[in-house]
Amino acid sequence: MSWLPIFLREILIFKRRLLRLGFVLSTMLTPLLYLLVFGVGLGKRVVLPGGSYLDFLMPGLIAVTSMINSYTWIANGITVSRLFFRNFQVYLQAPVSATAIMVGQVVAGMSRGLFAAVILVGCGYLVGSRPALTALFIVTVLLNCFAAASFGVIVGLLSRSHDDAASVTNFFIMPMAFFSGTFFPVDEMPWLLQQFILILPLTHVNQLLRQPSWSVAFLPALTVIAVYGLVCFLLGIFFIRRYDE
Repeated sequence: MSWLPIFLREILIFKRRLLRLGFVLSTMLTPLLYLLVFGVGLGKRVVLPGGSYLDFLMPGLIAVTSMINSYTWIANGITVSRLFFRNFQVYLQAPVSATAIMVGQVVAGMSRGLFAAVILVGCGYLVGSRPALTALFIVTVLLNCFAAASFGVIVGLLSRSHDDAASVTNFFIMPMAFFSGTFFPVDEMPWLLQQFILILPLTHVNQLLRQPSWSVAFLPALTVIAVYGLVCFLLGIFFIRRYDE
């Protein structure tokens, strides 16, 4: 349990920020705007086979919100810790393994992502969208947070400035959020673009969160997300071991 102090430190920081006026609102402002503008406003004019647009949009927003919150908390936190406060090096000097550091950071990032997802689910119930909280739904959100937080560790360790971290967000995270089936079905995209979109992990997360029940046919999609997460997790351990400031 050598990862536990690292996790608790991140949670204490998160707890202090929660007490600040407007922190939760600022964190959730973008997905809530999407929910109100696209889901409640524009959604009344959009007709999709099998349900309303709001019911289609809600799982996508949960996927994006849990991913972005898991990723940004860790990526930005490690970047600032390394470059400005210089306290990330304390982890490396402490008698804890690289695996323990990775686990503590990833679990903390997952907690932030799950917290945001729970808030968004509650907001969905208020506006009339009730996603089916099945075992498949919960497992998919957990894997999504795991992959995003693990990737966040890598970005945080390799970024040489805030601009580097922001570039990953602007040129990878945000395009993936918009083109992975969050706001409209992937089938409506050009065929060539669809082939690229199907490689992205968030595409499979969006597909799984919209399924009403478990099926063996969903195993490949779950495997894709799990492989992304595992590869990023192992790479994170590798970069922590090789880290030298």
